[in-house]
Amino acid sequence: MFRNNYDNDVITLYAAPSLISADWLTEMFSSSPQGRIFQVEYAQEAVKQGSAVVGLVSKTHAVLVALKRNAEDLSSYQKKVIPIDNHLGLALAGLASDARVLSNFMKRQALGSKMTYGRPVPVERIVNDIGYRAQGNTQQYSNRPYGVGLLVAGVDATGPHLFEFSPSGMTQEMVACAIGARSQMSRTYLERQLDQFEKCGREELVVHGVRALKESLSQDKELTVENCSIGVVGISDPEGKRKLEAFKLYDGADVGPLLERAAEGEGKNESEVEGQTEGTAGESMEVDS
Repeated sequence: MFRNNYDNDVITLYAAPSLISADWLTEMFSSSPQGRIFQVEYAQEAVKQGSAVVGLVSKTHAVLVALKRNAEDLSSYQKKVIPIDNHLGLALAGLASDARVLSNFMKRQALGSKMTYGRPVPVERIVNDIGYRAQGNTQQYSNRPYGVGLLVAGVDATGPHLFEFSPSGMTQEMVACAIGARSQMSRTYLERQLDQFEKCGREELVVHGVRALKESLSQDKELTVENCSIGVVGISDPEGKRKLEAFKLYDGADVGPLLERAAEGEGKNESEVEGQTEGTAGESMEVDS
């Protein structure tokens, strides 16, 4: 059975420009009459092939939940959530090698902001920086677009933020988002629960993220401590003073209690729905009689 290598380190081979025909270059790197740039579309396809990641944000916290994938049974799981700074982290879907390049660039930008200005880099600024970098690759035939999509979660002076980055260089702020394979089911869940996210605390937001990610799983899979990673960053307000809760990555055994909490909530919701269904059925029987 075919199995792709997205979300895993891969080697990309490039042919020398002298060996590539002019017709091929024209086709790949010129806009079509329909406004399509094929190299960008191919890069976006890599994002769709990667395992799903989910991001959510409330007034106080931002959460990233990712499904990890291993290339084979004998290999380890690929990292899907990467801390960038104390106030910032990202989750990836697509080519992990491309995400590593972008994450290293973001770490340099974050460090440069601290050394130059003495403060953490604003989340929107660093996301725009990688957007400009990615968009430049779409204009030169000697480069290719990054084959990875990112969800960037962070906190700055204006509060928690969640941004989506796509291979075209487009970035946009989101309230909740899901990218990767079978992510449409996760987005459906996020759209249904959208009104609840703003007032959610840390634990509630994590539970919603886990449940949304579960929606993207096939029937023969489930979330475990091996294939799930969770990243959380936020602000607390003890005694009226805003305090940063540094970006924390939950991986391995640390994920277990969070998954159990989400499962307990699902059990309660199912029992409530069954009780409502039985009550409705009983009432309808009395009316019919």
